[in-house]
Amino acid sequence: MVSPSSNEDVELTWLNVALAFGFITFNVIFSYVFDLGVGVSLLVAATRCVVQLAIVGTLLQKVFETDSPWAVAGIAFLLNLMGTFEIVVNKSNKRHQNMFPSVLFSLLASTIPISIIGVRFAMSITKFWEPSQYIPVVGMLCGSTINGVVVSITYILKEMQENRDRVEMYLAFGASRTEACKPILVDALRLALTPTINQMSVLGIISIPGMMTGAILGGSSVERAAKLQMIIMFFLSASTALASICSAGYAISVVVDRDHRIRQDKIYSKSLYDFPFSLSSWGLSAIVGLWHRMRNAIRRMMRSVYKTWVGGFGKKDDMARSGSGAREERAGLLERGLSYEESPPLG
Repeated sequence: MVSPSSNEDVELTWLNVALAFGFITFNVIFSYVFDLGVGVSLLVAATRCVVQLAIVGTLLQKVFETDSPWAVAGIAFLLNLMGTFEIVVNKSNKRHQNMFPSVLFSLLASTIPISIIGVRFAMSITKFWEPSQYIPVVGMLCGSTINGVVVSITYILKEMQENRDRVEMYLAFGASRTEACKPILVDALRLALTPTINQMSVLGIISIPGMMTGAILGGSSVERAAKLQMIIMFFLSASTALASICSAGYAISVVVDRDHRIRQDKIYSKSLYDFPFSLSSWGLSAIVGLWHRMRNAIRRMMRSVYKTWVGGFGKKDDMARSGSGAREERAGLLERGLSYEESPPLG
């Protein structure tokens, strides 16, 4: 007999999701009270979270039922492809030439081998393409790798623009592009790996990670969940390091060519249409552009409503004071006889 407190058979409905979504409203109110300007971004991110997870849940259910290695491979490639879009389109403020294929290669070269070897040997699963085992692992690897790649590429491109003179000085004294860019590369990789190092250092004592929490809620023993979390964290650190090295190395090879020249013309500012594999090549540029315009319009409207209702009284008092001051100044000028009609002629 199942005890009343057991949550094994509890079904979560969309009503539960809607109740949890109510916590987002606190962040939105907090944003507009303090004029942080992130209220719309929070709503957009929360909506994306709901839609994307609903689609992934439906899609993964079909993949789990088919139990096909080709379907698992397709999902793994799709996750890396969407991660590449997230890096190139949404996360990176600056881009370099051929950034999309280089980032896609970096993700595939890190997440796929590490997930296959790790699931097969570290997790002792002979059938490593088991959908319920492999897909969650490769998904977590993609999510962690995205942050490392974004940090490393952004730092390198920023340093190449802001500290170009230092790199050119090294090149002028005969250093190769590898030697001249090594300090920048080292700092970029250190920044990319710092979040993973900090996360591993606080696991268990300060925080209980989501992977371990999910395994416990799913019915696994605490000991097995803890060991599984250790294995996953080691996967994440290796995948982040490998992807960051590949993407950062290629970025340096693009910005500094074989003739040891810094090519500023190969660094682009953030735009949806200025890199070869842009959304326009996928037929989605119009939809994305319309969405960004609608989002900016909604943001401006909400800001204007907020400023009207919250800051209107102060502005009216300021206008009244400025108007009274102007009237007093004009009255003083008239009393002193310095009006335009009575002013003496020049010369």
